[in-house]
Amino acid sequence: MEKYKFQAKSSDEILSKALTELGVKEEEILSKMYEEKGGLFSGKKFVLEVVKISEVAEVGKEILSELLAGMSIKANVETKIRNGAIRYEIYSDKSSIIIGKNGHILDAIQTYVRQALFNAIDIFVNVSVDASGYKDKQNYFLEKKVKRIAREVTLSKVDVTLDPMNAYDRRTVHAALQGFKYIKTESEGEEPNRCVVIKYYEGE
Repeated sequence: MEKYKFQAKSSDEILSKALTELGVKEEEILSKMYEEKGGLFSGKKFVLEVVKISEVAEVGKEILSELLAGMSIKANVETKIRNGAIRYEIYSDKSSIIIGKNGHILDAIQTYVRQALFNAIDIFVNVSVDASGYKDKQNYFLEKKVKRIAREVTLSKVDVTLDPMNAYDRRTVHAALQGFKYIKTESEGEEPNRCVVIKYYEGE
């Protein structure tokens, strides 16, 4: 996996320069931009660090496979890349071990892979890890639950605070209720007790 570095005098031209030289589209890369102060006779310049998301995904798959091997688990790992996010689906006859109670081990695996990639490239990577469709099923039941609660809030006009949940589940709730009329959602509190509040909202 190679990290590319580009420099330019404006933030507008630097991305175009990177995409042209690498021959890729914007959705095919992960990047980080920052400013560097120039010397006495030169102005500031913009620096863009770029990695190809396909290469990052391969490294992440290797990290995940090594982790599973270290747990003495034989598994197949499938990789999907969509909208700048990397998703790994694990298939194994030991899925219950990989998932753990309430998905805690699966969450820990996801955090490990995400942090390992960040340490490798110093760029945030949106990574999700699932096992035998566990999170898809959980998402289905979570969305069904919060939509029912949202309908109740619409009728009662009384806000409801959900139980604390991780960032992934909070995003699921926000997305599920985005199109609800008279409803808005807000995350409140500090980790690990951060939660979503479903609020009645008539708008302005």
